[in-house]
Amino acid sequence: MENLTGSIKRNLTLANFLSSIRLALIVVFVVLFKKEHYIGAFVTLVFSAISDLLDGIAARALHQVTELGKILDPIADKLTLIAVLVCICTMFPIVAYFAVVLIIKDLLMLIGGGVLLKKKIAPPAAKWYGKLGTTIFYSSVLIIVVLKVFYQHVASDMLIITLFSLTTAVMLFAVIRYFMTFRLLLKENNQKIINKKKPKGE
Repeated sequence: MENLTGSIKRNLTLANFLSSIRLALIVVFVVLFKKEHYIGAFVTLVFSAISDLLDGIAARALHQVTELGKILDPIADKLTLIAVLVCICTMFPIVAYFAVVLIIKDLLMLIGGGVLLKKKIAPPAAKWYGKLGTTIFYSSVLIIVVLKVFYQHVASDMLIITLFSLTTAVMLFAVIRYFMTFRLLLKENNQKIINKKKPKGE
């Protein structure tokens, strides 16, 4: 019972709270977007992006990096990205081509994280290149939505292709770097298993 209580207390952090808020904001964003309350959806997305930035800062500054946070933060990122992509695709069908690539990338990341957890290896905390990809994604979406909502101007196909090509390139770079990290963690874990099996004295 004490272990459970201690675990709950460790995970009750500001960073985890912000990640939980981002999960709730996904529903808010989708509802507002579907009802064509684009300004409300825009504000929700901005708030989500800010909370995404702050949760990592809070975790490091307050020394509140937790195993739950390492899982919760990327899940919130990925679900937000998927929800936003699906909504944007209804407005700009051309985005669907990029959406497929980005969703596959996130599914691979989730599978990689699942493999680590199955082997009882703590997934790595979010890295700068992952956050960079998320930031560029948010920026691309916000530019397109701002043009549509505030200036009544539909972004050109060339602008959309440029923005999402940049987003996709950075996201793919991030997944390659994360794959290298996952591979290193698996290699270190296998080495630990081998060392444990070696008779003492070898």
